[in-house]
Amino acid sequence: MNDKIYPSIFKMIKTFSKELGTYIAKGSPNVTEEDYKERLETCLSCPSLKRNVMRCTTCGCKVEHKAKWKTTMCPEDKWKPQDGQK
Repeated sequence: MNDKIYPSIFKMIKTFSKELGTYIAKGSPNVTEEDYKERLETCLSCPSLKRNVMRCTTCGCKVEHKAKWKTTMCPEDKWKPQDGQK
């Protein structure tokens, strides 16, 4: 079982707000269904995932949502980059 704790609530809010702003500013683009499944599979094999709530202990995000957004990246650089990302 993963006993890691999440970042502080303030850090999670800051991260989410920044990512949400970028997502909206770029027109709310989502990854393909194939990329979404690949991202989730990557998360499921990651020791930073708290599986019972599907939340990343590195960034605190709900991976089921974050994995859909084309403008987001894994905080541990485990997802392949999408068009328009650094």
